[in-house]
Amino acid sequence: MKKTILVIDDSPFASQQIKDVVEEHGYEVIDYARNGEEGIEKYKEIHPDFVILDIIMPGIGGLETAEILLKEDPKAKIMMLSSLCDSGTLEEVKSIGLKYLIPKPLDEDVLLATLELLKKNG
Repeated sequence: MKKTILVIDDSPFASQQIKDVVEEHGYEVIDYARNGEEGIEKYKEIHPDFVILDIIMPGIGGLETAEILLKEDPKAKIMMLSSLCDSGTLEEVKSIGLKYLIPKPLDEDVLLATLELLKKNG
């Protein structure tokens, strides 16, 4: 059975790029959300194996969305992505209990390697 992914990103281009990459490697993008509010609702409905979550979005941003998801489901497996991958952003990601932040534009190998780490280590 394929591992399922919910992509929460306001960029249709990034969402499609993620889908193209991961589905070639045995994952299934089960749904998309364009903002945090929609992402939280979809997570509750579908309970995906993984969430790939952009940090900068309109409405509830990615960090706050991740905090809400982790409060609801402490075992949620979330990977953050952002065009702002500096040490401050990484510290913010770590401060809410997440381990993985990957840069945009996406690198296929980094995305897949990070999914493997997330699968093994949570």
